[in-house]
Amino acid sequence: METAAAKAHFVVEAVLEDLDLKQKIFQDLDALCPKKTILATNTSVISITEIAEKSRKRERILGTHFWNPPYLIPLVEVIRGNDTSSQAIDETFDLLKSVHKHPVRVNKDVPGFVGNRLQHALWREAISIVEQGIADAATVDECVKFGFGLRLPILGPMENADMVGTDLSLSIHNYILKYIESSPEPSPLLKKKVEDGDLGFKSGRGFQEWSPEDVKASRKRLQEYLLKVTKD
Repeated sequence: METAAAKAHFVVEAVLEDLDLKQKIFQDLDALCPKKTILATNTSVISITEIAEKSRKRERILGTHFWNPPYLIPLVEVIRGNDTSSQAIDETFDLLKSVHKHPVRVNKDVPGFVGNRLQHALWREAISIVEQGIADAATVDECVKFGFGLRLPILGPMENADMVGTDLSLSIHNYILKYIESSPEPSPLLKKKVEDGDLGFKSGRGFQEWSPEDVKASRKRLQEYLLKVTKD
């Protein structure tokens, strides 16, 4: 680390999601790197402020949350910690743009940032629908993939709300929100799946059955789709 950090201008950390480990690495990097080096963490959920807590030059520590697979998905969330300087944010933004990524600014250091909060809000409702017997897992996925999911690369939820009208959005929310899953705890069905060893691809069974051929085909479909849309 000493050799790698000695002349580094920008460092991205991508170790396990372990707060103590990340704090130690940033404490070490803070001591080893030149004063102007920007230190970024690729955490997907852990507080940037907490990661920087044991470092001295906390103004240069920020989040850069890449999305998997990062060589195909352009988005990078640039997250400001409580002590992060505007200069560090701006320089990171410019660097990411120069390497053809799509950086976005996350102005508050909240758990899950933006992308994962949106993603897991959807997952919570999807799992709840299966748990309540409203539809099976395959049907839930079909409703996303062949319905509103087709619009998402072009039409995000905020633009969509403006397109249909904030008045209509309010009317819908006045009716529907009370029926949508709002539990702050993980689904009992999800907990049982884990307890039973139904871990998805890695065990051959999760919410659906997965043969080795199914797993391979799913990964291939994803990669081919991402290659196509990023090329276009």
